[in-house]
Amino acid sequence: MSAGKAIAAPPSSSVSQLSGYRLMWIFVMFDLPVTTKAQSKAATKFRQFLLDEGFEKSQFSVYARFCNGKEQFEAYMRRIERSLPDRGDVHVLTFTDRQYENIVRFSGQRRRRPRKNPDQLALF
Repeated sequence: MSAGKAIAAPPSSSVSQLSGYRLMWIFVMFDLPVTTKAQSKAATKFRQFLLDEGFEKSQFSVYARFCNGKEQFEAYMRRIERSLPDRGDVHVLTFTDRQYENIVRFSGQRRRRPRKNPDQLALF
């Protein structure tokens, strides 16, 4: 290669850096009744559904999952909607990866380090 010649970047289809504003976190928060056996069973079934879908328990009745964009988020929303219990409240929040980085966590009286986000480098 001669001096002064630019090196061509690899095609964007092979490797790309995904934007922290495109990557998202989904938080599902719920308050489900558990006063009857049937309600308790429905709540357990919904929690198990979230775990099966790859959500992790963040706090009691708060589950979180990483997804790689609006299309994947919409797919999860359709599955969540099909799995909703008959009663109770379910709230779904989304945060961009950049917003998630700024969440401040406390455990007891101590501030905790932020959770590590998944690597943003994706191979295509």
